[in-house]
Amino acid sequence: MPAQAEKGHVVTNRDVRARIEEIGIIPAIRVSSSEDALFASRTVFEGGIGVIEITTTVPDAVDVIAELTRTMPESMVGAGTVMDARTASACMDAGAAFLTSPGLDLDIVRLAGDADILMIPGALTPSEITAACKAGVDLIKIFPCSLVGGAAYIKAVKAPFPHASFIASGGVTQQTAGDFIRAGASAVGIGEDLIPPEAVRRRNSTWIHELTRRFVGMVREARGYGRR
Repeated sequence: MPAQAEKGHVVTNRDVRARIEEIGIIPAIRVSSSEDALFASRTVFEGGIGVIEITTTVPDAVDVIAELTRTMPESMVGAGTVMDARTASACMDAGAAFLTSPGLDLDIVRLAGDADILMIPGALTPSEITAACKAGVDLIKIFPCSLVGGAAYIKAVKAPFPHASFIASGGVTQQTAGDFIRAGASAVGIGEDLIPPEAVRRRNSTWIHELTRRFVGMVREARGYGRR
């Protein structure tokens, strides 16, 4: 089922894509407990990023997604590291607004498409990107981009795929986030560099808020907003 927003409006696949591309950041919540995931998600949202990805490696990830969807209707809560159709279905039933995976699984792409849920599969090679485009994928996660040339690789694959929208993921840092956006990425996926495990352990929301502010600023500056 499509995600539900306030006042009964049904949030479509296109709405979610537009929100992700507007913000330009997908924070990946990959922590060791559901309590940590709830704290990290709420802190990131309070810090100004309205998109959150709960990876299925989080204990009770489906319950976390359901809880966040219920208590934070203004945010876009997605499910990450979705590896099979059964998990995809459970996450969608819990209210996930989008799904991501490290690779390209066409069964999950079709399942999400039938439910009008945005699916962001991982791809790395031109052949995988071609397959994703043929399957009608709107956003493609280039993973792990930092290990195969970083921003230069995004720029290289963007040339033959000018109409594809890429999310750079895997090793994005404060030093490289802006470079990925300038190279043509529509957004960046960020994990521990935005949500440090130690900050979560200490329940240090100020630390995460500061990192959130920095990354949002980097994306805006890379897009040219900072020069206006």
